[in-house]
Amino acid sequence: MITVVGIGADGWGSLSEQACAAVLGADLLVGGERQLDLVPAAVTAERRPWPQNLVTLVDELPALVAAGRSVAVIASGDPLMHGVGVTILRRLGDEAVRVIPNVSSYALACARLLWPQAGAELVSATSRIAETIVPALQPGRRLVVLGFGPRTAAEVARVARERGFGASRLVVLEELGGAAERIVESTPDAWGDDEAAALHLVALEVRGKGALLGRGPGLPDDAFEHDGQITKRDVRAMTLAALVPVPGQLLWDIGAGSGAVAIEWMRAAPGARAIAIERDAERAGRIGRNARALGVPSLQVVTGEAPDAFGELERPDAIFIGGGLTTYGVLTLCRKALRRGGRLVANVVTVEGETLLSRAQAEQGGRLRRLAIAHAEPLGGFTGWRPAMPITQYELHVR
Repeated sequence: MITVVGIGADGWGSLSEQACAAVLGADLLVGGERQLDLVPAAVTAERRPWPQNLVTLVDELPALVAAGRSVAVIASGDPLMHGVGVTILRRLGDEAVRVIPNVSSYALACARLLWPQAGAELVSATSRIAETIVPALQPGRRLVVLGFGPRTAAEVARVARERGFGASRLVVLEELGGAAERIVESTPDAWGDDEAAALHLVALEVRGKGALLGRGPGLPDDAFEHDGQITKRDVRAMTLAALVPVPGQLLWDIGAGSGAVAIEWMRAAPGARAIAIERDAERAGRIGRNARALGVPSLQVVTGEAPDAFGELERPDAIFIGGGLTTYGVLTLCRKALRRGGRLVANVVTVEGETLLSRAQAEQGGRLRRLAIAHAEPLGGFTGWRPAMPITQYELHVR
């Protein structure tokens, strides 16, 4: 059994009796150098700091336990709040791990700010990409951002400024719970490019006149960089409704164009993942830029053509085909690739594409629908309806 012990910035005094016993009973302590330094020198267990590639040591832990070593992993605060405990559980499984948490930095931040935790949102920017806060940038929203070193505050301030929220209340909370604790009030405009202590969080109370971008599907088309190859806003919203974004599930967006469907899938559900498959290299690069700008930088972009690009990709829970369906074989391969309970949605605008979808519906089941959208536009001195090209949509659920 591997015990993961959370420790506060105030060190040994923050540990419960149970946590102290776990550390004192271990003959091997593993953790970051800062966390290991918080354990008194009188604790004589061997100490191993995490290597640059943390996972290599995580994978060694079961063998160390099997060899008779008693292992305690020392982590910051609550190890299961975007901490190393999450990685350990994912790699080793819950039967091999015990977790003794401490007060999380998020709880400490909310206490200092007098913010009810239920009314704030925790955002992790530990990937070193501050744009992960973008989906939460909505007027009146309260965010607490976990960071990646002394540059976190400056990067969060930059992202807020760039999106029109430079007047927001920005609070930098350094070394929470420790002797060097410091809290600084500012705004993104005033903070500028200043660095903070290596261990800090950023709280943001969103204010300003930035663009209002919801998390529900149907962002404006001009929120994306595109060359015209984009599933338009109204159709995109209906397409996402058919795909049903689910936390943790994986989407393949085939013929992704601007990546709009994949990006909105990821924004719509916590932890939702997506792979955008696009044969045009220039568009593939554009998808990556859109993903970062709209707060989902972990979107995976594969440059290639279906079905050759499928290769060794992880099996998806949902597939969207929106980029020029021309062969029935692609539909068949996509259906076979789906996990049980998966969803396949395909949109076409051509008669030839519609013929393929009609065949699929006849042979494999599913539903066909026609999406016809019209927009009011000036017509002389009056207003008339200008219809967009109708879309035929195929939806299949795999039981």
